[in-house]
Amino acid sequence: MNKQEISQLLNQLDLHQAKDQLYPLVYNNLHDIAEKLFRRERSDHTLQPTLLVNEAYMNLVDQDHINWQGKSHFFAVGAQAIRRILAQHARTKNAIKRGGGAHALELEEGIAFTPEKEGMILDIHEGLEQLEKVHARQAQVVELKFFGGFKMQEIANELGVSIKTVEVDWKIAKAWLKKFMKSDI
Repeated sequence: MNKQEISQLLNQLDLHQAKDQLYPLVYNNLHDIAEKLFRRERSDHTLQPTLLVNEAYMNLVDQDHINWQGKSHFFAVGAQAIRRILAQHARTKNAIKRGGGAHALELEEGIAFTPEKEGMILDIHEGLEQLEKVHARQAQVVELKFFGGFKMQEIANELGVSIKTVEVDWKIAKAWLKKFMKSDI
């Protein structure tokens, strides 16, 4: 099936009826997003990419009253769902056991987080929540690029802005998050 067929399934009146047809069409893309995120995680992470994909997918298709605007919109919301699941998982794990299990997580070369820092996904999530209050589009750019694996042009298309605007938003958001992470930790 192609992008048009996926968009048609997304916009059916009852997505719950289409979810069995849609799952095999979007699984590989969602799994690729999860795999990229797990390469940045510590090696002993207890949540597996397949479980993350399944939970994110169920969250997506159980949404009511979303006017899906196509495949990229679905994956943008999927990236947000994955981010929230990882943040909740980090919160739960941190509540159960403080410290231990250091990991490396890089947003990009401009923002490198050291392995000694625990709970980086949670910190990034909290940073994005704060950034959303100040500049929502910049937070969306980070979410789509970091959690969704979108390329700059795909982000520009999704947000309806120029690629130059996305590049500027990305640069400013990285600097803002770097400052937030230093002041917050």
